[in-house]
Amino acid sequence: MEKFTTLTSVAAPLPLINIDTDMIIPKQFLKTIKRTGLGKSLFYEMRFDEQGNENPDFVLNKAAYRASKILVAGDNFGCGSSREHAPWALLDFGVRCVISTSFADIFYNNCFKNGILPIKVSPEDLAKLMDDAERGANATLTVDLEAQEIRGPDGGVVRFDIDPFRKKCLIEGLDDIGLTMKKADSIELYETTSQLSRPWA
Repeated sequence: MEKFTTLTSVAAPLPLINIDTDMIIPKQFLKTIKRTGLGKSLFYEMRFDEQGNENPDFVLNKAAYRASKILVAGDNFGCGSSREHAPWALLDFGVRCVISTSFADIFYNNCFKNGILPIKVSPEDLAKLMDDAERGANATLTVDLEAQEIRGPDGGVVRFDIDPFRKKCLIEGLDDIGLTMKKADSIELYETTSQLSRPWA
């Protein structure tokens, strides 16, 4: 998993509440178990019309936001089904951080397992960040995970809380497999000892 330390990017405003996982990646794109290739279908029904043409009014289709790695979104982001394809699609598109007042629990947990930082802020702070994000190409935010700060284009700072263990995993780039592999020596020792003491097993 790619490490997350400091991220600077134009932030895309998505001021909608209850953005569910089917809006993030519609069900017809769930036929793959690969984590790559889903970015092109992110927010498909909002990004494209029925003929597959881009919707010029959707934020990620606007020139200033096409390469945004940060989303500033409304309440209850990631609700709906538990599909892990949702963070996969965000990550494949290039999004590494989503800022909202609240997240659905399963989506929130899946973000950390895939190297995406979901940040919870107060409604007041979200309003400030949404205002920053609506400045187009000048909507640059810096997310500093170590300092637990979001720095705006005018020098304003929003602090956020995060579980220390999850913070450590993101900074070190450790997903569940990575955490297990850190114990590789202990696992190997156990397997060797177990084989010697129980050769019949």
